[in-house]
Formats: sequence, structure tokens, C-alpha cells
Amino acid sequence: MHLLTYFLYSREPRAEPFNMNRINESVPQEFILLGFSDRPWLELPLFVVFLISYILTIMGNLAIIIVSRLDSKLHTPMYFFLTNLSFLDLCYTTSTVPQMLVNICSLRKVISYGGCVAQLFISLALGSTECLLLAVMSFDRFAAICRPLHYSIIMHQRLCLQLAAASWVSGFSNSVLQSTLTLQMPLCGHKEVDHFFCEVPALLRLSCVDTTANEAELFFISVLFLLIPVTLILISYAFIVQAVLRIQSVEGRRKAFGICGSHLIVVSLFYGTAIYMYLQPPSPASKDRGKMVSLFYGIITPMLNPFIYTLRNKDVKGAFKRLIARIFLIKK
Repeated sequence: MHLLTYFLYSREPRAEPFNMNRINESVPQEFILLGFSDRPWLELPLFVVFLISYILTIMGNLAIIIVSRLDSKLHTPMYFFLTNLSFLDLCYTTSTVPQMLVNICSLRKVISYGGCVAQLFISLALGSTECLLLAVMSFDRFAAICRPLHYSIIMHQRLCLQLAAASWVSGFSNSVLQSTLTLQMPLCGHKEVDHFFCEVPALLRLSCVDTTANEAELFFISVLFLLIPVTLILISYAFIVQAVLRIQSVEGRRKAFGICGSHLIVVSLFYGTAIYMYLQPPSPASKDRGKMVSLFYGIITPMLNPFIYTLRNKDVKGAFKRLIARIFLIKK
């Protein structure tokens, strides 16, 4: 009887022992950011462009934040949202550009797993927030130009805070969802990211399983955060153009077009490149183009935003002059 029991037990299939090596292979300790490492002659020009862009981004956006806070004439909803945008651009570029600069100068172009996760989460959260914040700014311009007599009633302080908070909370909530779904995909030891930084499309290409569901979910979220806001912006500007054309004063019409033109330039640069990146079907031929496009909305646009808003805006230029004059008076 004992021999029969032993025989039957020995013939039963045994559970495969837990294999930690398989887990470790699926989750790498670090990622290699390829960027344009196959074109080493590009590294020096890219380093110079990235460094100059980053310095200008920091200086320009900090200047807007400081001037908007110190000049009482800029304590309006428009500049409240512009301050939010400048702070967002500061954080966005800081989450990616310093690591890019380090990798360009290094032979081993690596980023730790934790660093990649942080970069993915922060850049995705801030990018999503900017999508909604630009739509909120267009609503502010719509209220200012199309409903000037009721503007102060419509855009009261509480509503401005609620709209800004809703943009930030929605952006970070989307990042939690997208980052979690992306990081759950098994990588099976793959760790070469064909990009400059950790971004959802680049990480999905590393997965060793079917990513159709993730790509469909990414497309749906991109429609919510890109196409719907840009559609609302275009509708609001259709009403704004009609209202501006009814303004009798040439000076008033020029001022309205100047302020709205600045916002439209920013909208075109940001949404145009982001839609190209996230709403086109993935293909091997579009990899290099995707890298350049992501650099545009990740580095060039945040750098240009302060200059676009200041060079075409008399209020901001006047605030800068008053601030400089105040500084010289204090020194004297």
C-alpha cells in the first residue's frame, strides 16, 4: 500500500518553483536611451541646442512668473493661467532635459528603472495638464472678448482656481492610469528605449506581448486630452474672431488679435506636434520623425512660450519695464 501511494505521488505533476530570475529579467534595473546614438555626429549640435533651449526656458518662464506675481496690473485671470503654464513648462523640461544632457555626454546612455518611472509619470502628467490648461485659457479669452461686460462676474477668482485645479488633477490622474498600464507590460529583458526619454509609445515598443489593447486605450485617452480640447479651442476662437471684427476701434481690434494670436501660436505648436505623436498609427518608418516631434513639444515649445506671450503683449512688456525701473531705483 505504501509503495502504491509513493508511486502515485511521484507521478503527479509538480508545481514549477518560483523563479526570481524571470522576474528580474522582465523588470530591468536600468534602461538604455538610444536617442540618436546611431548618428554620433548629431550629439554635439543636439547638446548645444538642448542646453541653450533649457537655459532660455528656465529664464523666460521664471521671468513671467516673477513679473506676474510682482506687478499688480497683471493680477488677472489671463496671467494667473499664464503663470500656471510657465510653472508647468519649467517642471516639464526639468523632468527630461537634464537627463538628456547627461546621456549625450556619456558613453553609457542609461537611466535607472526608478528614474524612468519618475520621468514617465511627471512628463505625462504635465503634458496632459497642459492640454487642458490651454483649453481653459481659450475659454478665458472667449469670456474677455465676447462677454466683456460680464467678464469679471464669469471669471471670478473661485472659478479660476477650480479650472486650474481641475486641469492639474485630471492631468495627474491620467498619468497614474497610463503609467500603471504601461509599466505592467512584460519586457522580457528588453531595455533599449529607442528615444531620448521614457515616453509611453517608446516603452510600449519594448513589450514582448501584444500591445493592441494598450495602444487602443492610449488612442482613446489622446482623443480626450488632445482632439476634444483643440476642437473646443477652435470653436471658441471662431466666436472670438466674430466679436473682434465687430470692434470699431482699430487699436482695440489690434490688441485683441495680438493677445489671441499669441495663444493660437502656442496652441498650434503644442497640439500639432502632440497629435502627430499620439494619434498616428505606429510604424517603424515614423520612429525618427517621432523623436524629433517629441523634442519639439517637449523642449522647443516650452522655450518659445514666454517669448511668444511677451513679444506680442504690451501689458507684459510694460510690466517688465516697470520691474526693471523699480530695481534701478532700489539700487540708487
